[in-house]
Amino acid sequence: MNNIINMKNRSYGIFLGFLIVIALFSSSCKKSEVAAELEVSSLDIKAQADGERTEVTITSNDAWTAIINDAVPWIEIGTTAGGAGATQLQLKFSGNGTGASRYGVVTIKSGNGQARRIKITQVGNLYPTYNLTPKAPDATGMSSTAVQLAAKMHLGINFGNTMESPKEGEWQNSKLTESYVKFVKQMGFNTVRIPCNWNWSHLSDPGKAEIDKAWLNRVKEVVGWCVANDMYVMLNTHGDNGWLENNVNAAKQEEINARLKALWEQIATTMRDFDEHLIFAGTNEPAVENAEQMAILNGYHETFIKAVRSTGGRNSYRVLVVQGPSTDPTKTFTLMNTMPKDEIANKLMVEVHDYTPSTFTILTDGDATWGKMVYYWGKGNHSTIEPERNATYGEEDVIDTEFKNIKQKFVDKGIPVLLGEYAAWRRNAINNPNYLPKDLAMHNKSVNDWTYYLTKQAKANGILPFYWEIGFMLDRANNVVKDQPMLDALIAGGK
Repeated sequence: MNNIINMKNRSYGIFLGFLIVIALFSSSCKKSEVAAELEVSSLDIKAQADGERTEVTITSNDAWTAIINDAVPWIEIGTTAGGAGATQLQLKFSGNGTGASRYGVVTIKSGNGQARRIKITQVGNLYPTYNLTPKAPDATGMSSTAVQLAAKMHLGINFGNTMESPKEGEWQNSKLTESYVKFVKQMGFNTVRIPCNWNWSHLSDPGKAEIDKAWLNRVKEVVGWCVANDMYVMLNTHGDNGWLENNVNAAKQEEINARLKALWEQIATTMRDFDEHLIFAGTNEPAVENAEQMAILNGYHETFIKAVRSTGGRNSYRVLVVQGPSTDPTKTFTLMNTMPKDEIANKLMVEVHDYTPSTFTILTDGDATWGKMVYYWGKGNHSTIEPERNATYGEEDVIDTEFKNIKQKFVDKGIPVLLGEYAAWRRNAINNPNYLPKDLAMHNKSVNDWTYYLTKQAKANGILPFYWEIGFMLDRANNVVKDQPMLDALIAGGK
């Protein structure tokens, strides 16, 4: 009987051990299972109409294959298969001469059961290609990074309301001259911004976005005067009747990108041989209010950058300037969270403008629904004679916050920032006799102090200021100073 019981116990022990082994083996198998992995660095690619090459990174823990859906003939892939790990997949797109956008899909399938689809959108060539004579990259005279170049620019001024008007100088009654360029340098400015009209009234063939060659050569002449005088120049596509600025939206995106490309291929080709004294700025004050528009604006910036770089020569290494949303410091701090892509490292700057508070700086023709005119600004400058015209916001504390935020977000990270425009105008019998401050001395001091403070604080935060001069401070026709206190405030603030 005991033998039978012992045999039963031994059998039970063997059976129990067998179950334990199975459980341990099952547990071991579960622990060794690895989650399926398949990642593609970009699943939405926007291709230029002229054709281009790009690459994506495929990361998988199993072998994978790549196929072009529907055998689209304008897409080529560098390889159709890969193994586990990270692999660069080359993609090539031929030129699109259809005038309409076209679409394709590349599907990546992994042996682990995962699949990803890469959507490719290629815009149509709405305008002719103007990059007809690309040159090999030329780094001669282009060695400075954006940070190094910004350090060489000490104090900037705008040639405002001149080359951006429908006809040069019609808003100023004076065209730019070489003697004026030299005069500005003598006054203490070593950097100029040239706001320029291209699309509005200087197209020889609007249907093809072709710029009048005489205008291209005229702008080149003015740039040449500045560079020959050892001055740095920022040349842009300005407001230009709002063709880009007022169309940062999905509905106009394809058209704007195509026109931007066409214009900058022509501008960049014409100005290609200037050294690093010349920098380009893609636009002026693009109206952007939210993250969706910011993404579209970054696309515009990338179109501008690619168009310039594609012309080669010194443009391959030229420093380029991209604008924050509405060039507003606060919106730029809040919305501009990604810089546009540039194949050349450390060659981008950011531009903002500042007219804070606008009721003091630009509201000069009477009160508006959005605010009342302000005549007096800054600590110690409030009027007891006319207190209803004292600033109630936008004084030193706001300026300090705006510049500190810009410094923190860009300058401290090695991205130079330009204060492309800022100015406050005097309200006097010459400029605007209909709205005269009762306390004129305090008003004039307010304007001087605002000008000094913005210039000084911009410099203190590593931001390069460009004063918006449109003829109130300097007489272009006679090369004389019209407003010495204003000039003194600028020079003192810029030291």
